[in-house]
Order: sequence, then structure tokens, then C-alpha cells
Amino acid sequence: MIDRILSPPKKSFFLFGPRGVGKSTYLKNSLKAALYIDLLRSDQYLPLLRNPSVLREKCDALKAGNWVIIDEVQRIPELLNEVHSLYEDLKLNFALSGSSARKLKRGGANLLAGRALQKFMYPLVWSEFPKNWTIEKAISWGTLPGVVTDETHKVETLATYVETYLRQELMEEGLIRKADPFMRFLAVAGIMSGQTLNVDNVARDAAVGRTTVQTYFDILEDTLIGFRLPSYRAELKVKEVSHPKFYFFDSGVARACGDQVRFEIDSSYRGFLFESFMIGQLQAFNSYFGRGLKLAYYKISGGAEIDLVIETKKKSQRGAAEVVCIEFKSAKKWDHRWNQPINDFSDQGKLKVQRKIGVYLGQESLKSNGFEVWPAEKFLEELFSGSLF
Repeated sequence: MIDRILSPPKKSFFLFGPRGVGKSTYLKNSLKAALYIDLLRSDQYLPLLRNPSVLREKCDALKAGNWVIIDEVQRIPELLNEVHSLYEDLKLNFALSGSSARKLKRGGANLLAGRALQKFMYPLVWSEFPKNWTIEKAISWGTLPGVVTDETHKVETLATYVETYLRQELMEEGLIRKADPFMRFLAVAGIMSGQTLNVDNVARDAAVGRTTVQTYFDILEDTLIGFRLPSYRAELKVKEVSHPKFYFFDSGVARACGDQVRFEIDSSYRGFLFESFMIGQLQAFNSYFGRGLKLAYYKISGGAEIDLVIETKKKSQRGAAEVVCIEFKSAKKWDHRWNQPINDFSDQGKLKVQRKIGVYLGQESLKSNGFEVWPAEKFLEELFSGSLF
């Protein structure tokens, strides 16, 4: 059993996250006495699909304050009307898990009018790793609990994940009509994870229409399989790239989608996977600790790039925006030339760069002219202890 750092709320909440990150296990272990309803089970799904009021029959014997868990609630959005009614009438608490927050919102589902909190669950973060799971393994294989706890079958687990995701999450719920073009798209998207999003290039390489590719990216984001990292607009006197980057939520899943789990990782792809892993860890920290920080990247057209810009204070009439800039390198030795893009950005003086940080796979901590270089393990330890930001 892996202890998760997310503390369960004391009141009703939605718990969103991709399939396989451990939402069901977490809820069952956090709320042991709860009535548990699993909408992936046909014997529970079909009766509630036909008649959502069956939920009231299941809950009538419960007392005020009792918990009810409904797993994969996005499969029956209409059920949320019954949940709302039971919340009001019987004063029950609900834990509602799902893999598509945006799907519910776009479908006009009843999200309990703000009465339920919204929480997110991610793959395992550094402070949750068991002793056998190293940062090197996390970069190559990701941090899904099913992969980490059964290392022997990691290749098969990741390959099966893609098939299960395609079948259960997309085909069965009607999000895609044909599997073949989507699988071609997924293979290209998996290889390009962590790169600037260029829909035209992906469409060409996957032999899929541009509009369809855009829809596919929206589906990945809606089902929390991937996310767009926006570009930061510093409004300097240069041409700044405006296209976002696209990342899969897990480096192992990115490899599986790109059909790369049975092949050795080349150095350039490894760099993208390391960056993807680190940004995923920061995204989880931002959510779990309720920081609400804006994460972005920065790039000059045809020029330098900064992997991550964290806005810690917004620009106001009283002062400039404040940011932390981070560069990620999957190298064992730090090259001080990698400091230059962040130093140049800082020298512009249009905003306040609070910290300039490099993160790499070496063991030595370095500092030069205000630029800090951190070993990845030490950086993550400090991050999840709350000492960095």
C-alpha cells in the first residue's frame, strides 16, 4: 500500500484524474465505511443508466454525514441530479471520481452548484515513491501505481494501458468513431510529447486531417491523458512563440502511446521525457498544495527557450510580474552555457526573476552569479517539503 499525500476533504468532493492513477484505491482506503458504487461494473452501471433514481434506493438507509463513493461518475452525468437531491435531502457526503472534468462541464452536468470541492489525482509523486523506484526508472517508465508496484510487468502494463484507454474511455463512450486514425495520431503524439504543438506536422505524419487532429488533442486533454503548457508572454521586444507545448500526463504512457516501450530511449527523446516528468511533478505539487501558480514555458521565435516559467506574482499597477525560471537537462554534468537563456531573459528587466534554477541528473549542487543548479532528486525533495516555493 502506497500512502498518497492528498488528504481527503471533510465534505463532498469530485476527484478527477486519468485512469490508472489510483483514484479508486485511494477513495476505498480513505473512506472505508462508505457505500461504494463502481460504474465500470455493468451490474451497477446498467440499472443506474436506465433509472438514475435507483441511487436513492441504495442510499435511503444511510444516515446524515455518511459517505457514498461513485466511481467514474462521468459515465452517467444524469446521476449528478440525484446526487444533488440526496445531498440536500439526506445530508450525505459524496466522493465522486472521474476521468473527465471537462466532459461533465461541456455536457452541462450538474456539478452540485459549488457544494462539492474539486480535487485532482496524479501519478505517484516523488514523496510517494517506494524505495525501489528511482528517478531514472520514473523517467523511462513513468509513475503509474500499477507500473511502480509491479516492475516485472511494466512493459505489458503500459502497452495494455493504451489499449484499455482506447477501448473503455474513447470507443465505448463514443468519443472517437474509428480506432485506426486515432492510433496513428497517438503514435505521433507520444513521440512528440514535450514539444511545441504543431497540429499541421502531426496531421501530416499521422495521415489524419488537421481538424481531426485538433479534435484528438482536445480529447486527450478532456480525458486528462495530456495537457497543454501555454507559452509565457513577457512582452519583450522580440517575436515570442505563442503556440503551447503538449505533454502526456506520464512519461511511461507517452512512451507506450508512441509504441516505444520495447525500444531503447535515444538521448533527445530522453530529454523530453525528463522534462515531461519534472513538469508533471510540479503540476502535481501545484495542485496538491493548493498553490495556484501559473506554469508556462518561454521561447523566442527561432531562438532561445526556457523550459518552465512559474509566475509567482502577477503584474499589477504597482509592480512587474515575478517569476521563477527553470531549465531541465537529462545530463550527468551541467554545462554552464545552459544558463544563458534564463540569464538573458532576466537581464531584460521587464519582470522580476526571483530565482534562476537548473535541474539535472548529476549529484553536485552548483551556484554561479545567482544561477542555482540542483540535482533532480534534491530539487524534488525540497519541492515536496514545501521549501522551494
